[in-house]
Amino acid sequence: MLSKGEHQSVTLSVLLKRELAQKKIERPDISHGQANQIKKGEDFTFLKPKCQRVLGDEVTPFSVFGLFDGINGSAAAIYTKENLLQNVLSAIPADVNRYEWVAALPRALVAGFVKTDKEFQEKAQKSGTTVTFVIIEGWVVTVASVGDSLCVLESAEGGIYHLSADHRLECNEEERERITTSGGEVGRLNTGGGTQIGPLRCWPGGLCLSRSIGDMDVGEFIVPVPYVKQVKLSSAGGRLVIASDGVWDALSAEISVECCRGMSPDAAACQIVKEAVQPKGIRDDTTCIVVDIQPLEKPNPPQPPPKKSGKKVFKSIFRKKTSESCSNTERDYDEPDVVEELFEEGSASLSDRLDAKYPICNMFKLYICAICQVEIKPAEGISIHVGSSNTRNFRPWDGPFICSSCQEKKEAMEGKRPSRNGRYSSDND
Repeated sequence: MLSKGEHQSVTLSVLLKRELAQKKIERPDISHGQANQIKKGEDFTFLKPKCQRVLGDEVTPFSVFGLFDGINGSAAAIYTKENLLQNVLSAIPADVNRYEWVAALPRALVAGFVKTDKEFQEKAQKSGTTVTFVIIEGWVVTVASVGDSLCVLESAEGGIYHLSADHRLECNEEERERITTSGGEVGRLNTGGGTQIGPLRCWPGGLCLSRSIGDMDVGEFIVPVPYVKQVKLSSAGGRLVIASDGVWDALSAEISVECCRGMSPDAAACQIVKEAVQPKGIRDDTTCIVVDIQPLEKPNPPQPPPKKSGKKVFKSIFRKKTSESCSNTERDYDEPDVVEELFEEGSASLSDRLDAKYPICNMFKLYICAICQVEIKPAEGISIHVGSSNTRNFRPWDGPFICSSCQEKKEAMEGKRPSRNGRYSSDND
């Protein structure tokens, strides 16, 4: 069995086949709690722990939790809360089995985020929202995120894992480079006389995030393409802490999980918010969702693990899968005693995220837009790879395909055409 400090990346198909071989398809008990303190009224949550997917005579349960932190108003947060899940599920074919459904989630989340952003911007409202969206199926946790509302996992074994990315320009060099390459400007607020204050922002507009849904007044190089991570927990389970920046501006991931160990999810969420707000008072909407994923025979929250000597270091055991590890190998694996990574991708390029190498791409229909799911005629579909710099591996007639409207959205986000508010990208300078 793998030691706690080691990690082996395996494919989802191997994990599920292992469960079938062992006749062990146990599903965890999911319990949750939330708490918030309101300053502006722009934080919203989505809690749906008992969703069902029906395929023939089989009913498969899954859970969904979302946190939306509005920017410049609440309209985008409310719209995303009401529409994102349906947009994600519509991007997954209805007749797939459990393995295919779970494996399709990363791609479907990308399509769902972009579709939601596209539809909201058509309403010509200028607000935006961060999104942290969590789907739990069995022991598999899939997280998609844009912005600075984050998700942290504490496994039952005591490891702490970051399941989302921080898209604040202040701390994300790759995103700063992507925006400036696309034609945006990144800098601090200029108060006159050369004095600059505050965090790094994208100009014009002044948004300090590089990714969000909405925010059309900032330009379309602020993209809705989410960072996605998918992991499988051991059968001992774990705890998720999903919180807005009002929490993370005050607490580290380590403190957030340590301050509430042994508490129920409701009490834990309240304690985290209290810890975040107490030092300086409430300065922003501060919202927290706590989700416990536990074996059915252990309904009580996990007790604190034994204290370790020395300062605890965040674990970064995840690694991207190589092409060899992505093959449908059927090697034998022991039951995992650590969190195993199944998928991780943060690229802002749709051609990277919806590419034809996706392991179950053949089940996606050729004449359905890969983003908005509208039907397209054979001659009207546009390959997701048209205009991509990665031309060595793909030909223009390779799918998936998107409609002309989504192609315009894709080009705008990549800085290849004027954005809606008239600013031009670097390609047009």
